[in-house]
Amino acid sequence: MTAMAHSRHARPSRKLAAGLAAGCLLLIAVPAGAKQSDREQPMNYAAKHTDAFNKPNSVTTLTGNVKIAQGTLLLTGDLAKIYLDSNSQIARVMVSGKLAHIQQLDDSNNLMTGDAAQLDYDNEHGIAVLAGDASVKQQGRGEFHGDKLTYNTQTSQITGDSNGDGLVHGVFLPRPRSAPAPAAATIVNKPADPSRSPAMPAKAASSLAPKGHR
Repeated sequence: MTAMAHSRHARPSRKLAAGLAAGCLLLIAVPAGAKQSDREQPMNYAAKHTDAFNKPNSVTTLTGNVKIAQGTLLLTGDLAKIYLDSNSQIARVMVSGKLAHIQQLDDSNNLMTGDAAQLDYDNEHGIAVLAGDASVKQQGRGEFHGDKLTYNTQTSQITGDSNGDGLVHGVFLPRPRSAPAPAAATIVNKPADPSRSPAMPAKAASSLAPKGHR
């Protein structure tokens, strides 16, 4: 079953940003946010079964091969709940199951992918919280792993947390270097061998011979 729902975005508040940064072990900010055109697209969803409500302050439940798309943004999983606010706009999407997945292109067409046991996506602020063996990969930039990762799709900022003795792991990829230009070929002129004089053409040799010996 497929359907379309309205979505609304707003800038993150200072309180929300401060709450996400509190207690983090890893905080990475990378320029180039998500494709801005995605914010203007409708949100479509499909699933094996849908229990939907298109009214204020309602929750729509999707089960089985869930796919939720908005422009280049894609959320997939086995179970999803879509929360509408008082204006019937999508405020939040929670995805869970065997593997919750998110992916999106940035304005440079680089792909970001994220996987975890559970995904909580704040549609108003463009912030995804991945919990349970979480990983986020940024094409050409690097990847991050932890028990909990918070990814801001608008700024590419990643906040990571670990439980117990676990650690948050990150990898930064170096910028590819351009291949060096090939060296110009060098022509070496060998010194002439004085013992070997160049052969003289036959015609020129005959003109130099004495006339009586022609």
